[in-house]
Amino acid sequence: MTTHWHQDAAAVVTLTFDVDAETPVLAQGRRYAGHASTMSHQAYGPDVGLPRILGILDDLGVPATFFVPGWVAEHRPGLAASIAERGHEVAHHSYSHRPATSMTPAEERADFERALAVFADQGIEIAGHRAAMWEASWRTTDLVAEHGLRYDSSLMGDDRPYRIAAIPGDIVELPVHWSLDDWEQYAFLPEPHVGSVIESPAKVLELWRAELDGMRRYRCLFNLCAHPFLSGRPGRAEALRRFIEYALACGDVRFARCREVAEAAAVDQDLPTRRPRPPDAGPDVYPG
Repeated sequence: MTTHWHQDAAAVVTLTFDVDAETPVLAQGRRYAGHASTMSHQAYGPDVGLPRILGILDDLGVPATFFVPGWVAEHRPGLAASIAERGHEVAHHSYSHRPATSMTPAEERADFERALAVFADQGIEIAGHRAAMWEASWRTTDLVAEHGLRYDSSLMGDDRPYRIAAIPGDIVELPVHWSLDDWEQYAFLPEPHVGSVIESPAKVLELWRAELDGMRRYRCLFNLCAHPFLSGRPGRAEALRRFIEYALACGDVRFARCREVAEAAAVDQDLPTRRPRPPDAGPDVYPG
């Protein structure tokens, strides 16, 4: 008898937080290290937003997964451990937050392995990976499988988990989507230019509730991606709290860490299997 990944819940919610700190901006250029205001904007995430979010999770008794770049874990000793000690999952989010699509194969491998080494040195067990900026390369899932991780959470090929037949072995994909990312709603910086509109938390709450209602009908994975430097700000944190309260009140929604969903999906015999491949985009049709 097949055990389904959702375990009979109408929808499964994975609350995920990308604890990027300064890395997304530094990935745009080392010169931004000299921008004091911009660096303080990013440091707000681990320094202020993260403790606030952890407090909300404690209050409501729900688990979460925190994707942490290796650079952040290395430069803030104890941060990853403080998350794990609260019962949450810490996962791999590259080392430098440079997109894999901007790197050579050797550079992507070195960056990936450098992050793994940081977590190993800190005694943090890692089960999954998320590509920086969700810009996975066609090599990324093979790296994830090669290094013994159980899941990736970077691709958008479904709204339910699916199995990826990577060359070193199968892994589970926990798909993401821009509509469930607070970056598209809240992120704004003048330099480097990021975003143009800062949305109201009330609008974001409405969006996420509508998505959850649809996913409850179709038995999907609601894989929310939030950033402490964005959703950790007070009004946005309250919207996050209200969303979690709404999902709990539905009565048919299960909250889980990503690794738990991946473990359940890995033994679900009905899970579809895919081998991501680049499309045939010949230069005679698509120049450049």
